[in-house]
Amino acid sequence: MSKKKMTILDFQKYKDEGKKFTYVTAYDYTMASIVNDSETEVILVGDSLGMTMLGYTSTVPVTMEDMIHHIRPVVKGAPNTFIVGDMPFGSYNESPQQAIANVNRLMKATMCDCVKMEGGVEMAETIGAVVTSGTPVMAHIGLTPQTVTSLGGFRVQGGTPESAKKLLDDALTLQDAGVFSIVLECVPNNVGKLLRDKCKVPILGIGAGPHVDCQVLVLQDMLGMYGDFKPKFVKQFAQLRRDMVQALNQFHSESLDGSFPSEEYCFNKEVVLDKLY
Repeated sequence: MSKKKMTILDFQKYKDEGKKFTYVTAYDYTMASIVNDSETEVILVGDSLGMTMLGYTSTVPVTMEDMIHHIRPVVKGAPNTFIVGDMPFGSYNESPQQAIANVNRLMKATMCDCVKMEGGVEMAETIGAVVTSGTPVMAHIGLTPQTVTSLGGFRVQGGTPESAKKLLDDALTLQDAGVFSIVLECVPNNVGKLLRDKCKVPILGIGAGPHVDCQVLVLQDMLGMYGDFKPKFVKQFAQLRRDMVQALNQFHSESLDGSFPSEEYCFNKEVVLDKLY
């Protein structure tokens, strides 16, 4: 299958036409190439790589160097897929000047298509400065992993009229600041619908119900590559961890009983070795 890569303008076009699309994470060349072969339109190289790839307990320790290291191979592996590069914690929250400098560095080093930045009203000035400097920004509100401790942990956001209004205010302010789309994470279904209806830019939902403009999932979650932990909003479309463990166990077993490698997996040319013994 050959697909045409989305552009920034397509995000708005899809929203205006009521055409939904999908969006997943990837952190390396191989997984990116698999997504590129699928119909999924967007890849996020997210700072969630801190947990999925680096074994951290949160996204906070992830550095600019980590992000650049992982975004580069994803861009190479998925030339027909729109690539979003995540700005890690501490790379843009000091000042607009810091944000612009780090965004410029990330874009030049990776050639991704845009950056994603967390934060609502409080980050709008900084995000607006980045947009004005020439880089497209995808915003991220709701459950924001970089500041999850200040939100009381991994919990549903917008669960009261007051907090739902705060999310709407965040979204409209970010829209005014110039973002071309907004990731909305872990909110009730009707809050997702409210933001979709009230915002001109597309709302990209992860755990935000069925009414948003785009569905987002972490690839390792949806493919069943983790162990016991599964967020409530994740449907596992495959059980690759189970299949991978079974394959490894079969490799182990066949290697020990001698059935692997069989003749078809060997180089069978006879070399005269008598004088070498």
